[in-house]
Amino acid sequence: MTKTLLLMFHRDIEKSVANAALFRAAQGIEGVTALDVQARYPDGQIDMFTDAEADAQLLLEADRIVLQFPVQWYATPSILKAWQDAVLTRMYYIFPETEGDRLAGTPLMVAATLGNVAEAYTRSGQNHYSVDEIFTPLKAMAHRCGQPWHAPHLTFSADKLDDAALAAAAQSYTRALQEFIATPSVAQTAEV
Repeated sequence: MTKTLLLMFHRDIEKSVANAALFRAAQGIEGVTALDVQARYPDGQIDMFTDAEADAQLLLEADRIVLQFPVQWYATPSILKAWQDAVLTRMYYIFPETEGDRLAGTPLMVAATLGNVAEAYTRSGQNHYSVDEIFTPLKAMAHRCGQPWHAPHLTFSADKLDDAALAAAAQSYTRALQEFIATPSVAQTAEV
C-alpha cells in the first residue's frame, strides 16, 4: 500500500472551516497519514537537529507527500516557511547523502484554499497573478528537492462555502488525493 504523508499548515485549524473539512476528508483515506504541523509546533519554533530529524524521517518513509494550507496574502503560512527552513535545510544542506538525496523522486502535491474566485487569479483578474505564479517558490522547492510536481488541488472562495459546497469540496479533495495516490511515481515507472 502506498504511504502518503499529508502535512497541514494552518495557524488554527480549530477556527478553520474549509481546511478543517478537507483535512477531515483526507484522514478517511486508507494509507494517508495526516499531521497538523502547527499543533506539532505551536510556538512555530522547529529545531533543525531534533524536531527536523523526526520530520525528515516521516518524509523519507512516505511514498507521496501533500502540503495543505490556506494561501494568505499570496503566500504560504509562516509555519510552512519555518518548517521548510528547518527540515529541508537539514535534509539538503546538513545531511544531503543520508536524507535529502533519498527524498528525490517522491511526488509532491499541494492542496490549497484561496479566498477569492478562480477568475481573480488571472492577469486580467483582481489579483493580477495566477495561482501557478504564486506557487513558483513551491515549484522551485520541489525542483531543488528532486520531487515530481503534481497538479495542485485548489479550493476557491474557501471562506464563503455553504454546507453543500463544503461537502462537494471535501469530496473533490478526496478524489484528487486518491488520483494522486494512484498515479505511478517516476520510480515506479522506471521499475516497469
